[in-house]
Amino acid sequence: MKVISTDSIVVAATNQVSCELAGEAAILDLKRGFYYGLDPVGSTVWQMLAEPRRVSEIRDELLELYDVEPEQCASDLIRLLGDLSARGLIQLVDDASQ
Repeated sequence: MKVISTDSIVVAATNQVSCELAGEAAILDLKRGFYYGLDPVGSTVWQMLAEPRRVSEIRDELLELYDVEPEQCASDLIRLLGDLSARGLIQLVDDASQ
């Protein structure tokens, strides 16, 4: 599995469907048949993943929306994206394809 950094470009995988429920996100992994839930902050990140985005751009938008230290934001974001990647819900995009 590739390591996600602030320079990585990520996007939601195509093998899932999702919807917003009361400010949170519900995601169904169509391949495995599992549901996942994201809290409101995770839901905000999920919405940003509809199109390929550089992790640093997502971090910068989160810093504008939430009162959080930049280092904590980056760390939490990379951890969330790593979890989503491990579950096959997002994929890394090669820079050359952008």
